Amino acid sequence: MELIFIEIIVANNAGFCGGVKRAVDLAFKNADEGVYSYGELVHNQVVTKELSDKSVMSIDNTDVKNSKVIIRSHGVKKQILDELRQNGNEIIDCVCPKVTKIYSIVREHYEQGYQVVIFGDENHPEVIGINSYADDKGIIIGQDLSLNKIEDKKTILVSQTTNIPEKFEILVNSLKNILNNEIIVYNTICNATRLRQESTIELAKKVEAMIVLGGKNSSNTKKLYEVAKKHCENVYLLESIKDLKYNIKNFVKIGITAGASTPRSVIEEAVSSMENFDNNEMMEAIENSFKRIKRGEVVEGEVLFVNDTEVMVNIGYRSDGIISREELSNNTDVKPSDLFKPGDMINVFIMKMDDGDGNVVLSYKRVESLKIWDEIEELFNNHQRVTVTVKSVVKGGLTADLNGLNAFIPASHASVRFQRDLSKYVGKEMTCEIIDFDKLKRKIVLSRKNVETEELEKNKQEVYSALKVGDVVEGTVQRLTNFGAFVDVGGVDGLIHISELSWNRVKHPSDVVEPGQKVEVEVLNLDEDKNRIALGLKQTTKKPWDVFTESVKVGDVVEGKVVNILEFGAFVRLESGVDGLLHVSQISKEHIEKPSDKLTIGEVVTAKITDIDEENKKISLSMKALIEDEEPEVVEEVKEKVEAEPKEEVVKEKPKARAPKQPKAPKEVKEYEEQSNESNINTALGDLLGGLKFED
Repeated sequence: MELIFIEIIVANNAGFCGGVKRAVDLAFKNADEGVYSYGELVHNQVVTKELSDKSVMSIDNTDVKNSKVIIRSHGVKKQILDELRQNGNEIIDCVCPKVTKIYSIVREHYEQGYQVVIFGDENHPEVIGINSYADDKGIIIGQDLSLNKIEDKKTILVSQTTNIPEKFEILVNSLKNILNNEIIVYNTICNATRLRQESTIELAKKVEAMIVLGGKNSSNTKKLYEVAKKHCENVYLLESIKDLKYNIKNFVKIGITAGASTPRSVIEEAVSSMENFDNNEMMEAIENSFKRIKRGEVVEGEVLFVNDTEVMVNIGYRSDGIISREELSNNTDVKPSDLFKPGDMINVFIMKMDDGDGNVVLSYKRVESLKIWDEIEELFNNHQRVTVTVKSVVKGGLTADLNGLNAFIPASHASVRFQRDLSKYVGKEMTCEIIDFDKLKRKIVLSRKNVETEELEKNKQEVYSALKVGDVVEGTVQRLTNFGAFVDVGGVDGLIHISELSWNRVKHPSDVVEPGQKVEVEVLNLDEDKNRIALGLKQTTKKPWDVFTESVKVGDVVEGKVVNILEFGAFVRLESGVDGLLHVSQISKEHIEKPSDKLTIGEVVTAKITDIDEENKKISLSMKALIEDEEPEVVEEVKEKVEAEPKEEVVKEKPKARAPKQPKAPKEVKEYEEQSNESNINTALGDLLGGLKFED
């Protein structure tokens, strides 16, 4: 077998920066005397373990007192530093001089009223510390370069020291385009960071593979990975050379770079280990590193780094996997950093073996979806109910969201009652039963009706045990039929028969009630075996006759509507709800053959009550009586007119021709009219003559 010689090239600028090296050296120097580090001194597990072995303890609060506390090169919030000093602690300030300079710039301009804009990761301790010098009111812009929070006012721009210069330049140009006010730009990206990134880019162009050594939580290490990936197809992010077994390929030229948190010892160890590989060891490492994967499979992987748009995962394959933001969650507003951090072990679904750039396309939300299908299958097998949100109306029923999955509710299973309009359920939550489930076909069918049936049966027992004949309860009118109205009383329907709706005659229930109306009803009868409840509405109101007799007496003038016309008279519905008879002889002073000659159904008339028959509950009305009551006034007017006019000689006129005979009226009507007419004529003539004076 031909030997393969591997060339290992280390970037010119790699590993500890001056600030980090100083902090680590001071930590080891003071370790014997006892010293604390506020937060991890560096984002590197190798260094962190070494410091821990030396009893350099990391703290995340200000409770420690009268001790030595190292402040890491990234810095901390100003308030934290003040509290540590107030507790009598000796501060070993290892904050990078460049970061300290940013503090001064931000504080000075913030006090002058400038809008402070910080380009960096809002969760990074360096950015949090910088923002504290603007009273935490600075606007932080991440890698997505979103400017929606920027106001058009005088502005100062600074950057996290480990950012990529190219992106910073893009941000500067974008701000200049949208701001009309003064903008002061401070390029605070560390020169060591810039040199490290430039060295990485230069090396990545020359080699077949790049190994980036450093902590997976380290910002500058992740930036090195990003810039290397742009110029080399095969880039691997490793904590140390011990991770080499996960991602190594048969390359003959390999480049190594390291983040600012990576000690020289880790780089030297990597170079030494790789140079000592012989051909057989290399081939064995290659074979062992490969994991056989296929599309549609679920595998476990380790999160390498997270940015605003994607998550990179080491799945033990020759290429790393990428999860786009769209494949992280059904919630499109969620940020990748809200879900994962470097080092997390997660299960991913393999969607595609190659995205065109050599990466495996992964999905996290599809794994979660598969888990949900398993969970729902268990619910189905155990006959458990589920709560869903109705999404839309479709042909034949409704679609609903069940833990992110689509489910179907047939129209016949939407409710125990027939529902003509299903749109009223859209947006509402429903508790349903799973009546059909097929994981392979991705089918879920639900029933709300089955749940309602059980609930109604339970309600029915409770209602029947609570109700008794004579109870007055509140209910809601559900639906109307020709013979009555169905009313929901506590979840069970009762019937108000049309005869029990009103004391008056009702042609249709809609004349009295309507669906959705709240009513008070009396329980008339209960039959649990036949599931029948007889209800009465009129029983909860006073009888019209009682209302009438309490407020009206003989001689009162009332108003009513003509509700029926017969040969002998018309029935008038009074305000209290009772009907009075307006006999044909009492409709007009003139003789009429039938009531319809003067009246029509629905007409509103005014009449005088002439009689109230308490025993038979009958009321007699008269319109003619009202006319007669007005006649004395007419006669008085005639009398005054006669007195005022001069006397004239009376000239006898020839007798007028007789009018043709009218048809004879019924005997009782004729007698009534004769008596009434004679009385009226005598009264008028007497009044007229009594007012005249005769001379001798």
